[in-house]
Amino acid sequence: MNQLALGEAAPPCAPLTAQDYKSNYKPIWCPGCGDYTVLSSITKALAALQLRPEKVAVVSGIGCSSRIPAYTACYGFHGVHGRSLAAATGLKVARPDLTVLVASGDGDGYSIGGNHFLHACRRNVDLTYIVMDNHVYGMTKGQPSPTTEPDWDSKLAPGGTGLRSFHPLVIALASGANFVARAFSGDPNGTADILARAIRHPGFSFVEILSPCVTFRPEQRGWKERVHGAPVEATDDPARAARRIMTDDGFNLGVLYAGDRPAFPGPARAASASIADIEAEFAP
Repeated sequence: MNQLALGEAAPPCAPLTAQDYKSNYKPIWCPGCGDYTVLSSITKALAALQLRPEKVAVVSGIGCSSRIPAYTACYGFHGVHGRSLAAATGLKVARPDLTVLVASGDGDGYSIGGNHFLHACRRNVDLTYIVMDNHVYGMTKGQPSPTTEPDWDSKLAPGGTGLRSFHPLVIALASGANFVARAFSGDPNGTADILARAIRHPGFSFVEILSPCVTFRPEQRGWKERVHGAPVEATDDPARAARRIMTDDGFNLGVLYAGDRPAFPGPARAASASIADIEAEFAP
């Protein structure tokens, strides 16, 4: 290794590119899956912010979306179904120096992980929660998910479920999320911009990304014709944001709410034991 002479200035580091955040694993999503461009948007956002890969952790649960950690060159944790936010909260509180992203899908995040979603919003720990919503359980062959339309007809639910769809943005706002936005996987640059803003924003940031599953919901190819920019700027007024979200058509894109609630500061006291102490206690 070359050593710098005393007083010699270190050469400037080359700026990180989106490619620097990608692992050597090749994604294996279905052809046409929106998650490909979500991955690209995440790496573009990290490059835009010039965050060192070793200072970023990506946490996931189970599902197609939860492959994301393996496809990045950052630290990753692939946890159990619906528990990604619990793992990410513990990580961020223990290591506030890390930027923590959480990747999920509508089944993982809103059904199995629904309770964790509510309380993560309420706690307002400084995380960025990315939910790739395709209104179906894609990994397990197309069952209706919490955001599936009540009249969506399929082999597994003939005639539809008849159940009212879960409204994640309203739930996030009502539960205390500090940043609420919607993006579309077919707009990778716009999605990257929203993700960068979400990562920078203090507190719990929630970004719903409409990410078509063209294998089990081929009609979602038409989403690219339906999405449109939000007609107004982001607001810090929860009541105004709620009216906006409740009256939109589900295809408004952009930052819909950006609050100023202070992020959860973490434990006030230092840990009473180190990892070495705990390991020593359990050693045979």
